[in-house]
Amino acid sequence: MKKIEAIIKPFKLEEVKEALAEIGVEGMTVSEVKGFGRQKGHTEIYRGSEYTVDFLPKIKLEIIVSAAKMEEAVKTIIASAKTGKIGDGKIFILPVEKAVRIRTEESGETAL
Repeated sequence: MKKIEAIIKPFKLEEVKEALAEIGVEGMTVSEVKGFGRQKGHTEIYRGSEYTVDFLPKIKLEIIVSAAKMEEAVKTIIASAKTGKIGDGKIFILPVEKAVRIRTEESGETAL
C-alpha cells in the first residue's frame, strides 16, 4: 500500500476529487494548509501599507491506495490539478506498512 500526499491549489479540490472518484479511489483526507515553495508568497496592500504574505493557502490531500493503483492515482491528480503556473503543488508518495478499519478490524488492503 502507498500513501499519496498531494499539495494542490484550493480551487482545484473539486476537480481532483471527481477525477479520483472516476478511477475508483473511494476515500481521502483533506486539510486546509498554508505554505510556500518557489512561489515565495506575494505582496499585498492593506490600508495603504504594503506587506508580504509568505504563506499561501493550499489543500493537502492524503490518500491510501494499493501499490498497483498508485501510478494511476498520481497521473490522475497531476492531470486534474495542473494549471501550468507556478504554485500548482507537489505530490509525495510514502510506503504504508499496515491499515486497520476500526469498525470491522479488517486489515491490509481490505481496510481501504
